[in-house]
Amino acid sequence: MPARYRRNRADCSSRDRIGAATPARPLANAKPAKEDAGGCRSNRCGAPAARGRAGRQAREPPRVIVCGPGVFAKDSSHLKLAQMVEAQNITYGEVDGPEGSKIMASVLYPKDPKRRLEVLWLNDASRSDLSVISINGQSTWTAPKGLKLGVPLAALEKLNGKPFKLAGFDWDGGGAVRDWMGGRACHLARRLRRRNEARPRPQNIGRHPQPCIGDKDFMSSDPLVRAAKPAIEEITIGYPQ
Repeated sequence: MPARYRRNRADCSSRDRIGAATPARPLANAKPAKEDAGGCRSNRCGAPAARGRAGRQAREPPRVIVCGPGVFAKDSSHLKLAQMVEAQNITYGEVDGPEGSKIMASVLYPKDPKRRLEVLWLNDASRSDLSVISINGQSTWTAPKGLKLGVPLAALEKLNGKPFKLAGFDWDGGGAVRDWMGGRACHLARRLRRRNEARPRPQNIGRHPQPCIGDKDFMSSDPLVRAAKPAIEEITIGYPQ
């Protein structure tokens, strides 16, 4: 049972004990209060906690990235992010970089995979001048244009308005979009991963003598790419240097 519920329940019990020591004179025609599971004889005793929970939910910022004026603008900083999510919900430390490297970033909600967001800075000393925002793992953040992790290839191609070029799968840079071909998604970089990439299905490889793997370019309209049924695995939103 969460601590806040245990605390509310104890508070109700303590008021009951005080009332038992100094009973109040009942009013005429008054209906006896119903006792709840926690021993509380007033329906109102749980209301402050309920309002508090609703208030906390209302205060939590929406998990949507807007690349305009605000905390995700080019001139943002670690401090501005901390003011948005509260200091206990942000850290600054190492995150996974390209080719097994480690890079420094501000991490929002580092202990919650679904709320996690990584933000990299051009000026690491002052943690300012936003460079890249990365949505990865199990994160449920929404990028510009409504994109989320798990969006399939067909939906991404539709948003772009035309086929685009991406790298082959099954290597460190696999699935990275290399050229949007002038489409509407040109300001967003992302990476796709095909289903079961970690364990390629032998029947697929046997069926296609030249599967879409390795450091080669493929068009999203290529039948081999479509057959792999890839979906967005990582979204990175970058500002010009």
